[in-house]
Amino acid sequence: MNILVPNLGSTSLKYQILQMPEELVLARKRMERVQDYREAVTQIQTGDITVDAVAFKTVHGGPKYRGTFIVDAGVIAALEEFLPAAPAHNSIYLTAIRAFSEKMPGTPLVAAFETEFHRSLPGHASAYGVPSGWLDSGVARYGFHGASHQYVGERTAQILARPVAELRMVSCHLGGSSSLCAIDRGQSVDTTMGFSPQSGLENATRHGDLDAFAVLFMMERNKWSVDETRRQLSQEGGLAGLSGIAGGDVRDLEAAARGGNSRATLALAVFAYQVRKTIGAYAVAMRGLEAVTFTGGIGENSESLRAASCAGLEFLGLHLDKGRNEQEQGDRLVSSPDSRVAVLTITSNEELIVARRAYRAFTPAR
Repeated sequence: MNILVPNLGSTSLKYQILQMPEELVLARKRMERVQDYREAVTQIQTGDITVDAVAFKTVHGGPKYRGTFIVDAGVIAALEEFLPAAPAHNSIYLTAIRAFSEKMPGTPLVAAFETEFHRSLPGHASAYGVPSGWLDSGVARYGFHGASHQYVGERTAQILARPVAELRMVSCHLGGSSSLCAIDRGQSVDTTMGFSPQSGLENATRHGDLDAFAVLFMMERNKWSVDETRRQLSQEGGLAGLSGIAGGDVRDLEAAARGGNSRATLALAVFAYQVRKTIGAYAVAMRGLEAVTFTGGIGENSESLRAASCAGLEFLGLHLDKGRNEQEQGDRLVSSPDSRVAVLTITSNEELIVARRAYRAFTPAR
């Protein structure tokens, strides 16, 4: 079965066509600086490869859709209902689903929601202290980046040559969109993103954790509408807001910091502090820690942020190897030989996880 998996980012589209269950990659490509996703979909070339299904790494479908589903009217309705909670993400996937329906009529479409991996969160980690009516409406910690965190857990165990069921690890997906996940013996038990992808760490342009009353205060003071407030928090917040550098790209922030920009320096320090603090908190939550793995554009490529994120965690027995961290490439250990906690950096493969889920949707276990 050949499954096309388009992975849509805020400005990019990458895709793989995988032959399942062999997990053989038949084609892959990445498109940068995408402005029109409907147009980008038309540019996907499958050549002479027969595509049996298209599987999407959909983001937010609320409490009912926290798994993998054949796309139908119910899936579309859920993506639309939770569009206000994930405007940048759900809108892209709604556009892509409709575009593929036109491009490949009759080809089954599959929605593999990012929240699936986090269904194992215990109640004490997923519940918010909000009015009970809010809980009944589906307000809870869902968590996102599930496919990436799941792959990181499996790949980390593979590199360490240990069963995933023996490991307590923290997966650090750091990029334009960032989150951490505590993976206790293969199960997600806590994660930084909550009801929406806005929460948790500061992202490139999204605010991260924020006192809700600060939002109400600014809205009332400035007479801002909900749409205007949402726009500012999703497009001008996060590292962009802290640094004053539009886009919040860490590469731009690091260059500015080297040039003496104090706001860029502060933004990077805030980001590293939140990562470092969360690793420590998750070690407590899991009552131990065997591994920390970095992935994503920042996690894989910024040796300085990896170092800053691990600085001060030596009391946990975590020690980076300067040479490994700065000089080597690819999936690897970056911790020193005497480190009790393994530190790794890997390239995530969300498309593979999505393809596996989609394949299972068509071949239920007997």
